[in-house]
Amino acid sequence: MNLGRKKKESIETVLYTIPSIILVTLTIYIPFVMSGYYSLTEWNGISKDPVFVGFDNFITLFSKSSDFTTSLVFTAKYTILFMIITNVFALALAVVLVKKLKMANVLRGVFFVPYIMSMTIVGFIWKFIFSQGFAKLFEMTGMEFLNLSWLGDPKLAFYSVVFVGIWQSVGFYVVLYIAGLQAVPSDVLEAAIVDGANGRQKFFRVTLPLLGPSITTCVFMSLTNSLKVFDIILALTKGGPGGSTYSVTLDIYREAFQNNNYGLGSAKSLVFFVIILVLTQLVLKGSRNKEVDI
Repeated sequence: MNLGRKKKESIETVLYTIPSIILVTLTIYIPFVMSGYYSLTEWNGISKDPVFVGFDNFITLFSKSSDFTTSLVFTAKYTILFMIITNVFALALAVVLVKKLKMANVLRGVFFVPYIMSMTIVGFIWKFIFSQGFAKLFEMTGMEFLNLSWLGDPKLAFYSVVFVGIWQSVGFYVVLYIAGLQAVPSDVLEAAIVDGANGRQKFFRVTLPLLGPSITTCVFMSLTNSLKVFDIILALTKGGPGGSTYSVTLDIYREAFQNNNYGLGSAKSLVFFVIILVLTQLVLKGSRNKEVDI
């Protein structure tokens, strides 16, 4: 009887899993393998017979084309700033909002609302603010920083993109950190107080180490989200001025779908995939080694 039930459960498990496997294979694995093949060819996406060129596309990335390396530098700078500022700011806000404040729930909602908005819409909103909103405020207040070319100057455009990215997503990380702070055992915190720890010592020596899983999750997600930044840049600057805000994803999109060079675009995507794979594994390994078991 038990054998028949187990056999039936095994069959059901296989039948329920097969549709998911087929969908994942069709949407991820097959396109990935095809991308690997196209990266070795010269193809415009229209002709029936791609021309096999071997590793010429990969050689071109680092020897003949400076666009890809420039976009890598921009993405690296954006990722570092985004990860550090987002996690530090989100953790600080979570520490404040986890306290019993009258407006705590309202403030949590206020910080989380931008995250549920479309990235493209957020980009257009801030493009309007940077170009017209600040100009209007400058006329009213006379504050010089409002009259700066936030999207026209290459240096300011970079920080504008970083700011908008952080503004849009910080609420999500605040929620994750709040969940982590609420999961810290109260008896451990009480024991620290009994041992004479002040507020600062209690946070850095007790609370922060116990937030290891939450920090790992937030760092990993902020890393992946910043590496694939695309929508906000497309809406804000379209990679300008002068290509100063070209991310790798935007460069791949332009190469494949605007320049119709699917071979070189596929090569860029594969190189970027390897970079992301290595970085995520290093971050996960480093973060997990520092986690503390309760």
